Amino acid sequence: MIEIFTPDELPRARAVGALVGRILHALQGRAQVGTNLLDIDRWAKAMILEAGAESCYVDYAPSFGRGPFGHYICTSVNDAVLHGLPRDQVLRDGDLLTLDLAVSLDGVVADSAVSFVVGRAAVPEDLAMIETTERALAAGIAAAVPGAKIGDLSSAIGAVLHEAGYPINLEFGGHGVGSTMHGDPHIANDGRPGRGYTLRPGLLLALEPWVMADTDVLVTDDDGWTLRSATGARTAHSEHTIAITEAGAEILTLRG
Repeated sequence: MIEIFTPDELPRARAVGALVGRILHALQGRAQVGTNLLDIDRWAKAMILEAGAESCYVDYAPSFGRGPFGHYICTSVNDAVLHGLPRDQVLRDGDLLTLDLAVSLDGVVADSAVSFVVGRAAVPEDLAMIETTERALAAGIAAAVPGAKIGDLSSAIGAVLHEAGYPINLEFGGHGVGSTMHGDPHIANDGRPGRGYTLRPGLLLALEPWVMADTDVLVTDDDGWTLRSATGARTAHSEHTIAITEAGAEILTLRG
């Protein structure tokens, strides 16, 4: 189902988006060499509950996972790119970490993800890959204007990823948000312009370009949730929730 929010309902979307942005910003600042992924999950839980919000992940049990997920945030490290189940793992210098958070507040969901390198031993290729997903996200957001088609967003995202030489997996991509975390329409990370649903004011979308350095093939970890690159290559993932307004796209999950 595609949900459309009225102007009077958008303040609730802005509030939950701001909360998700604040939590991710705080967690990124606290994630250091020696941090345990389970600590990050506990910190996320505390901040979500303190805000009077609800996690979209704890009871999440889709067909592709070994659910319920049972944690408050996705923590994907190095070759893990999506749905990283928090585990008893300590971050090391140079680890590439993705934090993906979806929260519901007052009946509205926002979803966002950020990738970054922990510590100082940053590999240039990792930084370039992260930056590419951020540019692809920005391109998709720029294309998200009233009257545009979903294919226009997919094409804009895909053009950036293709230009940088990354394979593109189309199994998982962006999606509508609203009263639930995953709604219609689906927004693939590559596609043809001029196709699909027409964007209109009040539509909430989560755009999320993600790549694996040298493959488009995913494998599922033994935990039944964590998706990794089939080659063991590093990965990156950037995501924002946006609202379509008369003036264009408004980013709801800005961090800071």
